[in-house]
Amino acid sequence: MSRHQHDPQDRTQWSGTTAPMQVWVLTTRSLRAAFGNYRLVFFGLLQPVVLLLLFSQVFAGVTALPGMAGYAGYINYLMPATLVNIAMITAMGAGAGLVAETYTGVIGRLRTLPISPVSVLVARTLADTARLAVQLVAIVVAAVLVLGFDPDGGVLGLAAAVLLTLVVGWGLSWVFVAIATWQRNIEVMQAVSFIAVYPLMFSSSAYLPLENMPLWVRAVATANPLTYAIDATRALALGRSPGWALPWAVLLAAVAALGGAAVATRNFRRSA
Repeated sequence: MSRHQHDPQDRTQWSGTTAPMQVWVLTTRSLRAAFGNYRLVFFGLLQPVVLLLLFSQVFAGVTALPGMAGYAGYINYLMPATLVNIAMITAMGAGAGLVAETYTGVIGRLRTLPISPVSVLVARTLADTARLAVQLVAIVVAAVLVLGFDPDGGVLGLAAAVLLTLVVGWGLSWVFVAIATWQRNIEVMQAVSFIAVYPLMFSSSAYLPLENMPLWVRAVATANPLTYAIDATRALALGRSPGWALPWAVLLAAVAALGGAAVATRNFRRSA
């Protein structure tokens, strides 16, 4: 037998890597693609700053309303809520990114490899959460330097608020990934996502204290899961006790992650 020939019985078939390694490789691949495009990076960082500037000026008169005096400026009330709203918008981008990779054939190529479908989805959510972390740091710096955001919670309180926002954003990303595996038409998926995002954003405590809302809007905002995340983030950033808002926010994020992951995994495997 030639030295270049091998006995088929002696061949070792490659069966793939471990799940953590698959997630690591796929996550870094997504991050290289995201941060390798300087235009995408620039506008991705600019978008939350523009949103904060816009809302801080449009709703500046809210400072005169009852319940706002204790915040020493509307920016201190608005800024923590903006963190959570950006997390929701970035989570929506996770679903859009998955649909885009399906259309470009990336998902099809990944299916030919000996990797777990769950690893593909986990990597998608982790990559977008890492991108969210960069956006949050950028907007915090801009708010402090440009708009005079002065969180009483100090660096530790602000870090805790950002960490909670990342947890909430990761949980929400699973919801939008589940939507993306259910509806693969990008226009329809975005329409469904916007219908979910904006009512949640504006029917929460993001822009007004609940006591300043009409009764029926207050009832909706009280039942809105985003309100708990916003209230907890705001309390942490401003050095106040988050009370039950913090465990509720974490619990709801966990429920969103587990429910979204179950639906997304089932749909993703069915479409294989």
